[in-house]
Amino acid sequence: MPEIQFTLNGERRTVNIEANDILLDVLRDKLGIKSPKCGCDRGDCGACAVLLNGKSVRSCLIFAIEVNEQEITTLEGISKNELSPLQQAFINNNSFQCGYCAPGIIITATELLNKNPHPTREEVKENLSGNLCRCTGYIPIIEAVLEASKRGKNE
Repeated sequence: MPEIQFTLNGERRTVNIEANDILLDVLRDKLGIKSPKCGCDRGDCGACAVLLNGKSVRSCLIFAIEVNEQEITTLEGISKNELSPLQQAFINNNSFQCGYCAPGIIITATELLNKNPHPTREEVKENLSGNLCRCTGYIPIIEAVLEASKRGKNE
C-alpha cells in the first residue's frame, strides 16, 4: 500500500492509500474531512471542490497519489477560528438552503477572490458556473461573493 504525504489545511499529513484511491474518498473516509461532498462523481457539480496549491479542483477526479507533496485546503482550513469574510457574507445573504453545495462554492469563490479581489458580477457568474446549486437560484450566492469582495481578505 503506497504512502503519501501532503499538507492538509496547514498540517502535514501522511496516509496509506490504494493505487486507485480518489482524493475525495481519502479526505472523507481516511482523514475525516467532511466538507467536500460527492454530488455527481464526474466533476460536473463542484460539491467536492478543494484548493490544490491554491487552485480549485474537483477532488472526485483526482487520484490521491497525485497530491503527494502538494498542499490541499478544504473548507475546514479556510476558517479555523472564525468565519472568513466570504463565509460571513454567505450568511448575511442567506445564500444557502440545504447547504450541500456550500463548501464547494465557497472554495471556488475563495480561489476567485484570492486571484481577483474585486470581481465584476459577470466574473463571479463565470467563476461559479461549474458549481451546481439546486436550491437558491444563484442570486444570493453571487451577492455574497460581491459583498465579500468589498470587505477585503477572504481567507
